[in-house]
Amino acid sequence: MIFVVGSTGLLGSEICRRLRARGKTVRALARRTADRGRLKTLEASGCQMAWGDLKDAASLAKACMGVEAVISTASSTLSRQEGDSIESVDRLGQIALVQAAKAAGVQHFTFFGLMKEYGDSPLINAKLAFEEAVVNSGMSWTNFVGNFFMEVWLSPPLGFDYVNHKAVIYGDGRNPSSWVSYRDIAEMAVRAHETDKACNRRFMAGGPEALSPLDVVKIFEQASGRTFHVEHIATDVLQKQFESAVDPLAKTFAGLQLAYARGAKMNIGETLEVFPIQLTSVEDYARTVTRA
Repeated sequence: MIFVVGSTGLLGSEICRRLRARGKTVRALARRTADRGRLKTLEASGCQMAWGDLKDAASLAKACMGVEAVISTASSTLSRQEGDSIESVDRLGQIALVQAAKAAGVQHFTFFGLMKEYGDSPLINAKLAFEEAVVNSGMSWTNFVGNFFMEVWLSPPLGFDYVNHKAVIYGDGRNPSSWVSYRDIAEMAVRAHETDKACNRRFMAGGPEALSPLDVVKIFEQASGRTFHVEHIATDVLQKQFESAVDPLAKTFAGLQLAYARGAKMNIGETLEVFPIQLTSVEDYARTVTRA
């Protein structure tokens, strides 16, 4: 049985779907207060629901019983409820999950990190503490270090409004990043449990090519046949926002915006040797969303 934590999130729900499509037995941790539509989808797919919370150690201990592997995608950054924070979820909650998994005899733990090059921020520090706990747990593990999800960072909620042909660009837009689809990372996570080559290794999980934000805009213009209006937020403005931010979540997002402005290229050659999949390109994504 594979236990998925963060099962109602963007990445976690996709991992559950792919595992069930392979006929795997999946236990999904969820809160009864989560989005009803996503809960129904998990239940309809045949996932065994485990009602609990990363902040509730007893629920984690119960949910880990009889589990062979854990995949944790949970984070407080995009979806949060009362009591959720980077400290309570991304650090303490994830470490509590590691401890529960170890105590229950879990054999393998798959988790997701961020590039150290993203800079110092509360989320980066929490993920590094989580990573240390997994690596030192005695369980075998696989860590996928993700780049910017194109479905998140190249979407209207974060200023890339392809519907209205407008784009907010952080920085001058000339520094490339290896934009990646969350669906590709989900596939890698599923395959990590099918090969010994993934054990005790850290994989760079980026897209097939490094593109600057301005290159991305050109791709969307070609896909849509429309010219985009581009607005820039200067790097020095982002730096001031980062330095002045007091709330950990605000500071984290300011740090990620700075990383976007500076660029985040990845060498994924080693990753593709172990996970030889056809990666989604920004052009693929642009064609899909501009047709919708």
